[in-house]
Amino acid sequence: MVLVDDFGREVTGVRISLTDRCNFDCVYCHNEGLGDTRGPMDPSDEEMSADDVIRFLEVVEEYGVRKVKFTGGEPMLRADLEEIIRRTPDSMETSLTTNGTFLGDRADDLVDAGLDRVNVSQDALDPEAFAQITKSGAYDKVMEGVKAAVEAGLTPVKLNMVVFTKTAGYVEEMVEYVAENEGLQLQLIQYMPELTGRPEWNIDIDRVHRWLTDLADDFETRDMHHRRRYYVGKGMVEIVDPVENPEFCANCHRVRVTHSGYLKGCLNRNDDLRPMGEMTRDEIRETYEAVVANRVPYYGEYMVRDDEGGWVVNEEYIGV
Repeated sequence: MVLVDDFGREVTGVRISLTDRCNFDCVYCHNEGLGDTRGPMDPSDEEMSADDVIRFLEVVEEYGVRKVKFTGGEPMLRADLEEIIRRTPDSMETSLTTNGTFLGDRADDLVDAGLDRVNVSQDALDPEAFAQITKSGAYDKVMEGVKAAVEAGLTPVKLNMVVFTKTAGYVEEMVEYVAENEGLQLQLIQYMPELTGRPEWNIDIDRVHRWLTDLADDFETRDMHHRRRYYVGKGMVEIVDPVENPEFCANCHRVRVTHSGYLKGCLNRNDDLRPMGEMTRDEIRETYEAVVANRVPYYGEYMVRDDEGGWVVNEEYIGV
């Protein structure tokens, strides 16, 4: 039975952070809403084990969850990633969000394990610009990883590009790149200043929408998150624009899991974190049901407009 929150939103997918470790230090990182916690690269005891992850997935499968996305940090720092994917329930579509550094060597193994889709963070096609944004010199490795993912059959490979002042000038080149190369799609992700604390980096995402509307051969609106998709040449460009967007929040159907085994119903909130204890099946069920029951659309409900048109916390949820 699929669980439905009080706002009529079915939960059909989960997003699981397998680690908060990362070999990049991207300037816009929010680490699944928990803040930038990049630190030692050695595994920590607080990371969920493969058994924990699979036990959680087997439980939420009972509730009709049919999609799982594995994230980090950088999930490919987990040596047991292929094992986790291989053991994921067959009823679930599996996807991965990665910076692509290790894809060149592991793409085939991930496909053999059962991975269905991959998203690769790619904010620029210029090595120097890439290094400035990611604080990494791994540009060539990432490009090799994208190529390996395409060749392994993980198509369409989605490239994730965060759009803000430091990357806006590279958008046109990225759009041209996916338009000219089969097997690629581009996700332009709106910068989220409420999670990173640098509002001066924000840009007007509507300008990007208008530019793509003029450029595209065709466009459509997806049911999920009410996202707009633009078809350009051989590729597709999708804009993910959650900031100050009640329509986006009203179409959210995902629960998130932190690397240490906490559930959260909303990316933008940490006051809704709930631990799953020792992660027994009963504890997972109890916590999952509670998190879904307490899910609230962030914009339009948790955050509401004040008399001056600004966004303020709805007093109904203060202290919840």
